[in-house]
Order: sequence, then C-alpha cells, then structure tokens
Amino acid sequence: MQTFQLTREFTEQFTQLIEQRDLEALRPLLDELHAADIAEIFDELNLDEAVYIASLLDNSKKVDVLAELEPDVQVRFFKGYTAEAIALEFVQHMDSDDAADVLTLLDRSVAAEIISYLPNKDEQQYLSKLIEYPENSAGGLMTGELITVKIGWNVRRCIEEIRNQAENVERVLTVYVVDKHDKLVGWVSLKKLILSKDDVLVEDIYDSTVFSAEVHDSGEDIAQTMKKYDLIALPIVDSRHRLVGRVTIDDVVDFMQEEAEKDYQLLSGISENVEASDKVWVLSRARLPWLVIGLMGGITSSLVIGGFEEEIQRNVHLAFFMPLIMAMGGNAGVQSSSIVVQGLANLSIDGQNILPRILKEFSVAMINGLICSALVIAYGLLIGLPHDITLVVSISLVAAILIASMVGALIPLLLERFEIDPALATGPFITTSNDLLGLFIYFLIGNMLL
Repeated sequence: MQTFQLTREFTEQFTQLIEQRDLEALRPLLDELHAADIAEIFDELNLDEAVYIASLLDNSKKVDVLAELEPDVQVRFFKGYTAEAIALEFVQHMDSDDAADVLTLLDRSVAAEIISYLPNKDEQQYLSKLIEYPENSAGGLMTGELITVKIGWNVRRCIEEIRNQAENVERVLTVYVVDKHDKLVGWVSLKKLILSKDDVLVEDIYDSTVFSAEVHDSGEDIAQTMKKYDLIALPIVDSRHRLVGRVTIDDVVDFMQEEAEKDYQLLSGISENVEASDKVWVLSRARLPWLVIGLMGGITSSLVIGGFEEEIQRNVHLAFFMPLIMAMGGNAGVQSSSIVVQGLANLSIDGQNILPRILKEFSVAMINGLICSALVIAYGLLIGLPHDITLVVSISLVAAILIASMVGALIPLLLERFEIDPALATGPFITTSNDLLGLFIYFLIGNMLL
C-alpha cells in the first residue's frame, strides 16, 4: 500500500462525492484508505460531511478513525451524535482505555449519560471507575481487556478460557495468572501452554516473577518500568494486589509523545497544549503569559541598567559587553536546567544523588566559565581593549556562568519538590531570570573594580 498524501485537489473531489452521495465511488475509496488517512480527511470536512462518511464505515474502522483524531476534533465530531449513538456506535466497540480517553474529553454528565446506554453492566461499572483516574496515572492509561487464568486450572481449561476471553482482546500479549481472589501471582506464555499436556496444572508451569504497577502510579513510572525491563505490557493491580488491567506499549508511546510535546511547548514559552490548527485567540492565549513575563524582565533589565547609568557614562565600553554577559548567563542556565530536567524525567536524579549532581554542574560551569573568560581576555588583548574593562568582563563572565548554572540546576529541583513540571525551568522563565542576574553581577563587579 502506498503512503497517502492529502492534497487540495483530492479534498475537493472527495467533498464533491459527498455532495453527490456517490456511494459507488465512496465505499471502495473508504475501504482502500487506512483509518489514519480517513482521520486526516476528517480535519478538512464539516460536521455533517464527517458524520455522513462515518455512517459508511463498519464499526471496527469507525472506531479506528475516531482513535486517530485529535482530541478537539473528537469533541467536535461527537456533536453530530446523541449520547445513545455515541455509546452504541463507538464506545461499545472500543478498548476500555481508548473509550475512557474519549469520555474524559466530554462533560462529566455527558460521559455518565453515554455510559448508561452501554448494554453491558460490567462495562458500565468498569468505565465509570476508569474515567475517575487521573489521565496520566496507571489507571488512566490501562485497559481492562486482557487474558487471565486461575492458578488451579489445568492447561485444557486454560486454553478453553483463552478462546472465550480472546474475543474481546485485540492483542493477546501475555496470559496472567491469578489466585481465587483475583490477586496477581504470575504469568504464563502462550507457547508454554500450547506445548504442555492438557492435564498439566498452571501452578507447575507459570512464572511467579512478574512486574506490576498500582493504579495510582504515575505514567512516568510506568514508562520507566517498561523501558527498563523491555516489557510490551505491564499488569496493573489495585491496593489489594488484585489484577484490574494492563498498560500496553502503544499507550506508553502515546503518553511519552504527549509529554514530550508538552515539555517542548514549555521550553518554547507556550503555556497550553495547542496545535497549529487552533484558533488565533487560543494560540495567542497560550503564548501571551510568557511574553508578558519577558516584557517584565525587559523592564526590570532597563531599571538595572538605569541604576548604573553613571558607571556606563564613565566607562562606555561596559555597554558593549552587556549582550555578551546576558546571553552567556542565559545559555549556561538553560543548559544546566535541561540536564537536570532530563535526569528527573529518566529518574537518574533522586533524593540520594542531588548534591553530587549539583557539585558536578558547578565544576562544569567553572571550567566553561574559565575557558570563555580566557577567550575574552585574548580578544581584549587583540583589539587593544583597556585592561581594566577586560578584567571586569572576564570576571563577570565567570561569575554569570557559575550563578546561572547553579540557578538552572536548582530551579527544576525546586519545581519538582512542589509538584510543578520541571520542564518549566528550561523555558523563558530561566532565561529571563538569568539575564537579570548576569546583568546585575556585571555592573556590580564593574562598579567595584572601576
């Protein structure tokens, strides 16, 4: 199958087919297109057109298309359906984790009404509980579709149950073993079940070494566990160690991608999760807070410069190196904070190794500061800059890089302590604060030495 490319010409032809209700052309085309391609087309359609195209898809593909849509598009798309239709045409055919993700986008009362229309009472109860978990927790990421066998069963009974349970499971990755109280005790591979004789008991062939997580564990912990042990699925248990679901690798990848996008937006000074296709006001609202902070930082910088106006008038050369000090301090701070944020994200930094990491950042900053200072001195000698100005700039540069690096390392740790996303420290906040610190240090040293 060739990669699909959505062009303006295709969109115009496709909408024309919709207007003409040309089923002979639309049905084969939709059968040929992948769900992700149809989702891309949905972005270009109005609500009535999207609902009409969805009506031409079978339940399986309709659900796949929905899963590929962006959250805001999903919400807009659902406006063309009643709560009962959403339950019976979509939610009923979705994996529980995907269904929960969709329902959490809607008002709680609307989600509850949709769930009430599901024909299966157990599914109603499970989904109602699932949407209560935080989005980025193990409970928010898990799905209830999995294969379980009792430890007291024999292989014949297990295979019969697997056939029954597998009807609702898209991917059979692991068979989990539970006791009579549904507590997780281990797992057994499909290969071992198939190769074992019918009368062999599960307790004789299962593996009791099984990694698991609790429903309230964070998504970051889940991702780290699965990465560390190369898992494609991780069982989730409740406070009593009863098996309640599993998190699969595809959900973890989606979670990690979303978190990376959020961190990148924070790095860029965007306070909300936005897309290029969002409305102008939404994009403006997401960017404005950090622009205002930058504005306040610029005003404060002007006040600092104004406070040293006499020194600048007496030594005009000082003004030439203001951008250098500000830029080097800001860059050093962002570098240091980025390393610490990365360490917090991959759990290589914890309460036990904070001091050694801070000392290492100090050593790196000292070496870099001295090297940059030496380059400034060489530049000053080359162009014949007054020695006292060269001395002020070189000392200020070392001090600015040192302090900015320490601030860059400490702020993410402080934010993490107060349960604020440490990625915030790599954005305009750290750059602006370090610009101010560097400028103040520069003029303070200049005032002392000159």
